[in-house]
Amino acid sequence: MAVRLLFLPLVLLASVAVAQVAPDGPDAGFGFWLANFRRDAVAKGLPADAVDATTAGLRYDPHVVALDRAQPDDSAWKPSVFATYLDRHLDAAKVARGRSVAASLAPELASISARTGVPAAIILGIWGMESDFGNGSIGSFDVPRSLASLAYDGRRAALFTRELEAAVRIVAEHRATRAQLKGSWAGAMGQSQFLPSAFLANATDGDGDGRADIWTSRADVAASIATYLRHAGWVRGQGWGMRVRVPPGLDRDGIRNPVEPTSCVRPMRKHSRWLTIGDWRALGLTPDGAATWPADTTRATLIEPDGVGTPAYLTFDNYRALLDYNCSNFYALSVALLGDALE
Repeated sequence: MAVRLLFLPLVLLASVAVAQVAPDGPDAGFGFWLANFRRDAVAKGLPADAVDATTAGLRYDPHVVALDRAQPDDSAWKPSVFATYLDRHLDAAKVARGRSVAASLAPELASISARTGVPAAIILGIWGMESDFGNGSIGSFDVPRSLASLAYDGRRAALFTRELEAAVRIVAEHRATRAQLKGSWAGAMGQSQFLPSAFLANATDGDGDGRADIWTSRADVAASIATYLRHAGWVRGQGWGMRVRVPPGLDRDGIRNPVEPTSCVRPMRKHSRWLTIGDWRALGLTPDGAATWPADTTRATLIEPDGVGTPAYLTFDNYRALLDYNCSNFYALSVALLGDALE
């Protein structure tokens, strides 16, 4: 390594020192990658001192890369059952914890909802699924180290390089301290589990102390989740959807969506085409449980997450904001149903 360093431009020699790496093994080039990251980040206008403060002492983390590579791709995914997923992620104890948070944070939640248009129950639904209202693990990985390791690995290099740049901006703008940048192995931070770019775009001061702290301030967590959903297109005054009963003779070819989705592709393929509530009523669908029909002009898609003959849901435009937070029908429906239980 020392011999190879002789061929680096002098401007890069100092930056290589931020990561001492072994001469052999999968991390042999990590120091060179980090030096190039520093050069490119400064060229893009990021302050050199913030880049150095964020990346100083970083070492390649093979454990993080192994965790990323263990994630299934589409071809490896096995069929799963929504009811089983729901049993694991939504139980009476979680509902009770959510009601306790709702009661203790009632004035703040009311103010946040009035300001953003996002109901408190939906804010709590996201919060409960992401971190069990702060009772679950929010991760202890060093976020810049994880992001740098994943970017260097190359499988999703562009994504994780952008997120590392966002982490530098957080430090440069004094939005959080370097020591606060702890989270999941994939870089999701705080009780809201924001990636650094989501933090920059959505982290909100909810308690009035002049800072947005998604790690320890409950009011800030709630305000930040609501801001995210508002930016994702949540429509004030409209719900997420409703559970429905589907008549056995429903013409499935007639409701199939002929348009191939261009984002959140695999989950969106499970949705029908858009029809109005009036159209769905005419096709024989009826509310399941205590739900009532919204206006006939409200548009909705039908999803039966476990297939024909299983629990079915009509989802409105706001459901897409939940998918924007996490592109999974199981996740979005769990958030929505937790919200319904808390409403």
